[in-house]
Amino acid sequence: MMLRSIKSLATSPSSHILRRGYASEAVPNRKVAVLGAAGGIGQPLALLMKLNPLVSSLALYDIANTPGVAADVSHINTRSEVSGYSGEAELGKALEGADVVIIPAGVPRKPGMTRDDLFNINAGIVKGLCQAIAKYCPHALVNMISNPVNSTVPIAAEVFKKAGTYDPKRLFGVTTLDVVRAKTFYAGKAKVPVAEVNVPVVGGHAGITILPLFSQATPKANLSDAEITALTKRTQDGGTEVVEAKAGKGSATLSMAYAGAIFADACLKGLNGAPDVVECSYVQSTITELPFFASKVRLGKNGVEEVLGLGPLSDYEKEGLEKLKPELQSSIEKGIKFANQ
Repeated sequence: MMLRSIKSLATSPSSHILRRGYASEAVPNRKVAVLGAAGGIGQPLALLMKLNPLVSSLALYDIANTPGVAADVSHINTRSEVSGYSGEAELGKALEGADVVIIPAGVPRKPGMTRDDLFNINAGIVKGLCQAIAKYCPHALVNMISNPVNSTVPIAAEVFKKAGTYDPKRLFGVTTLDVVRAKTFYAGKAKVPVAEVNVPVVGGHAGITILPLFSQATPKANLSDAEITALTKRTQDGGTEVVEAKAGKGSATLSMAYAGAIFADACLKGLNGAPDVVECSYVQSTITELPFFASKVRLGKNGVEEVLGLGPLSDYEKEGLEKLKPELQSSIEKGIKFANQ
């Protein structure tokens, strides 16, 4: 895991050499840009990416307050050089040469808001950022965190198509937090160590479009139908649970930053040629009739190496899959329509 490599980085005198998985070669230089780095997700995400030994250059961008975040994070004694960029005039410099671009920019959910209420604000922000990505780093792997992800990923795809730079292998909706939650909640119910747990989560990244496949969870546990239903609902409503607990002071920022850092780490490992890097992500897909869908994806030097199928589903999961399709389809269409207006 990334955190294990952080510990070894802190204690190792040869921090530029990461032996794990790469024989004794030096780790390639990799630039990561975080767009929205001064926000609630962006700040802890910037911290976690600074701790990742695969990152050599960390570019932090936001419309304001980035110099302070960058100065603060830059004092940490890890490999990457940190630079801060503030305001649209500096966006190009932040993006130039980026291998991975992570986008947590936008406004968070407040109590009573759905992810779709965020649409009108965040859709415009994402569109502008993606136009800049197409211009300054068209080959970067783009990790979309800005909600509603079900719509912002199709927006990004349309922007890139218009610019002539679209590569479906390089655009990802980050659904890792759904996986993180599913693992945590499952481990608690099944009474197994959470570090050993794996749960695929498919579909989309909002409400009923989030479909955890607990029938495929490992290690296996004999949970009742009622327990599976409750776990599914809690995974789907995880974001709302945090929004309500924060009582108007924001949404899931810390767990989202962790999930974003895990997924970015997987992208970097894939780019560097590590074998068998598999994570769930919302990508262009043909495994259902929907143009975008989250499932397990094998990551490699080109981004998506393979979109993996759903595997065997329980009857409950089959039903959930059919239920989510119309809502996901409508979110995708909403994004495409916005991008083309």
